Amino acid sequence: MFKKVLIAEDMEDINKGVFSLLTELGVSQIDQVQYCDDAYLKVKRANLDGESFDLVISDLSFKVDHRSQTYPSGHSLVEKLKTEFPELKVIVYSVEDRLQAVRTLFNQHHVDAYVCKSRNGLKNLTVAINEIAEGNTYLSPEVANAFSSENELEIDDYDISLLDHLSKGLSQDEISALYRKENIAPASLSSIEKRLNKLRVQFNANNAIHLVAIVKDLGLI
Repeated sequence: MFKKVLIAEDMEDINKGVFSLLTELGVSQIDQVQYCDDAYLKVKRANLDGESFDLVISDLSFKVDHRSQTYPSGHSLVEKLKTEFPELKVIVYSVEDRLQAVRTLFNQHHVDAYVCKSRNGLKNLTVAINEIAEGNTYLSPEVANAFSSENELEIDDYDISLLDHLSKGLSQDEISALYRKENIAPASLSSIEKRLNKLRVQFNANNAIHLVAIVKDLGLI
């Protein structure tokens, strides 16, 4: 079982619930923070002191306030932690249940478990902790089919970039000019039109606006 765990959660009642759970599981040292920057600094300091954390449990959404943050969300925190401390175990504990968001966290940021906050959230969190302590990964039931073949999306980084620019209001002509300037290929207007048509068909979207709405709902952009 883990000996030193950090909880990154800005909701006090949820923080208390996770703390109590970890106490019951016999975790000897539990630290709590309400800002992602504080979480990163604690992990970095502990690593420098030779007293590294075994596990971080983090939410994804943190309420914005007066304090400026280098890592304003759990997404950015997890990405940073897993890049700088790849051996650190990370559990995401969130209300977010979009399957693409879950896939991204596993495939790109290599989180060890994803648990949805729900009626059985703490129960599933217990299972997740035990599973990753044994070297396994874990998905709570709400998102357990995130990697089933029927949910796989044929979409790459170029598509994500294209959709992101489209969502920001850029026209296809403007995206083409931008890609030419940044040496991103394909950059021709015809290629961009063909790719967007393919995406509209793939996502069963009526038009570009509908397409952007769909991919936002899926957590792609």
